[in-house]
Amino acid sequence: MSRVLDLAALRSLITIAELGGVTRAANVLNLTQSAVSMQMKRLEESLDVKLLNRQARSVTLTSAGEQLVGYARRMLELNDEAVTRLTTQDYEGRLTLGVPHDIVYPHIPGVMQRFAAEFPRVKVHLVSSYTMNLLKQLENGACDVILTTQEARVDGAETLATLPMVWIGAVNGQIWRQRPVRLAFEPNCLFRAPVQAALESAGIPWDLAVEADSSRTIEASVAADFAMQVMLRGTLPEGCSEVPDCAGLPALPSMHINMYRRNGTPSPAVERVQALLRAAYGVPIGPAEQVAAAE
Repeated sequence: MSRVLDLAALRSLITIAELGGVTRAANVLNLTQSAVSMQMKRLEESLDVKLLNRQARSVTLTSAGEQLVGYARRMLELNDEAVTRLTTQDYEGRLTLGVPHDIVYPHIPGVMQRFAAEFPRVKVHLVSSYTMNLLKQLENGACDVILTTQEARVDGAETLATLPMVWIGAVNGQIWRQRPVRLAFEPNCLFRAPVQAALESAGIPWDLAVEADSSRTIEASVAADFAMQVMLRGTLPEGCSEVPDCAGLPALPSMHINMYRRNGTPSPAVERVQALLRAAYGVPIGPAEQVAAAE
């Protein structure tokens, strides 16, 4: 006989995953800690899998728990959408948008502001992470729409823009004169490998002067004229500028900004955020989107 998952327990599991603890989740859900703990126990027993790693001061998800959260978000979205459609004229729900941290600016704030004005009852969750992680989250159902930065146009993706990678240093900085070239990168940055390959092909020595998990740390190091990094043209952080052509650094490849949508029939909110992203990047819009934009 098919097992039926408890939607209330799934909502609690998602809240635990987002807040990192049973007590915090219980406070948000207006439940007692024991009630939430009992929900998790029953959920684990119904599936015969362990969902939570319970330690002295923290609670983390097991791999099975992480997988279930992806399904849970989709199930609750459908539940909430059905209830909303049958009980109110205003569309509401949840939309998760994933964007690599280095292309959040300049377009995403404006897109989110316009979307919030048009869908005031939709809860928007912005995920800023690496392209590979965002692709995994999309596959697991954790994101509705994602943007990626990739060297290739990919089947199943819609390319919104193609931008060149450019060398970035401090405003009025001089670090570009030094050899070996001092680089600053995050460990999982997709730009890192092609940049190092370009330098090696040009016979220019380089040194990884700064490696940090925080993009703000990388940006601060570059703005302080301590190292250089590479970004897409038009996405420069404050205090940074493109390195002059006289630096003698090799040309770099362009990157595609690709947009992906989760499989399945899209909600009106998903379709609208995609239209706003296209408009932000200057992609021509169709007649249906022109009507929506005029409303």
